[in-house]
Amino acid sequence: MSKRDYYEILGVSRTVTDVELKSSFRKLAMQHHPDKNPGDKQAEIKFKEINEAYQILSDGQKRAAYDRYGHQAFENGGGGGGPADMSDFMSDIFESFFGEGRGRGGPRGANGRERGADLRYNLEIGLEEAYAGKNETIRVPTSVTCEVCSGTGAKAGSKSRQCPTCGGHGRVRASQGFFSVERTCPTCNGRGEIIDDPCAGCQGAGRVTRERTLSVNIPAGVEDGTRIRLAGEGEAGLRGGPAGDLYIFLSIKPHAIFQRDGADLFCRVPIGLTSAALGGEIEVPTLNGDKARVKVPEGTQTGKQFRLKGKGMSVLRSREMGDLYIQVLVETPQKLTARQRELLMEFERESSGATHPETAGFFGRVKDFLGGLGGSA
Repeated sequence: MSKRDYYEILGVSRTVTDVELKSSFRKLAMQHHPDKNPGDKQAEIKFKEINEAYQILSDGQKRAAYDRYGHQAFENGGGGGGPADMSDFMSDIFESFFGEGRGRGGPRGANGRERGADLRYNLEIGLEEAYAGKNETIRVPTSVTCEVCSGTGAKAGSKSRQCPTCGGHGRVRASQGFFSVERTCPTCNGRGEIIDDPCAGCQGAGRVTRERTLSVNIPAGVEDGTRIRLAGEGEAGLRGGPAGDLYIFLSIKPHAIFQRDGADLFCRVPIGLTSAALGGEIEVPTLNGDKARVKVPEGTQTGKQFRLKGKGMSVLRSREMGDLYIQVLVETPQKLTARQRELLMEFERESSGATHPETAGFFGRVKDFLGGLGGSA
């Protein structure tokens, strides 16, 4: 049965942009996702078609090959009957000198066994979760081994047969001028075997797209950009090959109270004018949910910083803890009553340079500066 046109499957024209292509794919994938259509085999088939079409058209080189040769570009060794270009020729030379293909996906072993691709998952957590650590459950759409054929790609009761072109080796040797080049077999695409009766569940691929639920252990002290590797949890391999890995990339949401710098935390705390002038104690929060008391000395100014040792962030893979720095912000009172205004004016009249040393010092320097300008004139 002939395959449908990839552009038709995604409902786009051949001049579609990458942004439009991605938008159409997301819309259709959401519409036909198996989780939204439980038991609907047609939706499952359409979902597989949509994924296959997007994988080809979202890749610039694959899309160019498809535009030129159609589906044949990915059959019979991927050449589609078209002439081999110089890059293919040079790549084959490298393969003959240095072993298996370089830069063509996962390593391929005997009988076409191919390692699955690595996957990336972006996970956002809160600062409190980064402090304490947690176990997070995630759902990852990925390719898994087909349960119908156990990854063989062949229909139940049937078997694959040895490729007649390469004799099951997956590679053929050809002479090109002075070179004797060994290259991937164009008949079996390097698998060494041919499936005459493919599995209906995976169309001979040996794997299908599913959404998997995984548990991720996030250790205490992780930072923004930390990468967690889950070995073997990536895309399933081909023909029984090993699975790839899953990489979890962490990002940490901004916090409403604390700012982080490595293992240290910073928090700005407003205090009243009276508390700053007379001194006292203030109660401040810590990231673990407790509260700490900070002694504020008499005459504290805006910007004064207090250090609470060991009250900061956890340090990854360590028992050490960072520090918490409290920076006070002296708040000027607003909407004064008549009595409050009267008291402040009385305080101002009785104030002296000793009461406001910074003010007295600043205006003393201003006076000297202006006096110097007048003298030089």
